[in-house]
Amino acid sequence: MQAHETGELIEHTDRGGSNTRTALTISLCALSLAFASLGGSNSAKEATHENILSSNAYAFYQAKSIRQTSYRIAADNLEIQLLRDTSLSLEAKALLKNKIQDYRSTADRYESEPKTKEGKKELLAKALVHENNRDHAMTQDPWFDYAEGMLQIAIVLLSISLIASMPFLYLAGSALGLLGFLSTIEGFFLIIS
Repeated sequence: MQAHETGELIEHTDRGGSNTRTALTISLCALSLAFASLGGSNSAKEATHENILSSNAYAFYQAKSIRQTSYRIAADNLEIQLLRDTSLSLEAKALLKNKIQDYRSTADRYESEPKTKEGKKELLAKALVHENNRDHAMTQDPWFDYAEGMLQIAIVLLSISLIASMPFLYLAGSALGLLGFLSTIEGFFLIIS
């Protein structure tokens, strides 16, 4: 084989740089696929984590509500006992009144505890924040799924176009790659969602 024949073969094989362009496009799609996969994995983990935190806050809220109700019922029962039992000594009545006051103040404290951030009001607010974070992550996740699917198909189409010298597959793969890239961007920033 002569030198000029080798040059012609290389030129014919490379088809004027289209193989290089296709390989570069495949590389860009693979890079976008890596970001989409990472974003999808992180959004799924975040959604699960935030859901757990939200459930914990609601469970703590319910426990506080149950305890608050128990204290109020106990205070009401002691008040009824105090009114019914006229034979109680002044000391016993004072003890019952103090206990009623303790129960009522504990029940009221459970409503809001700004110092510890563990009152019902604070727990409900915390649960809502975790719900919003979970919903945000769940809105992101499908975009990453779409991106992964489109980018994987784009890589396959581009690879076939490289091997089979089919320009329309390059165009189809590039278009899908672009859509996959845009879906990845949407997954991270939620521009249109």
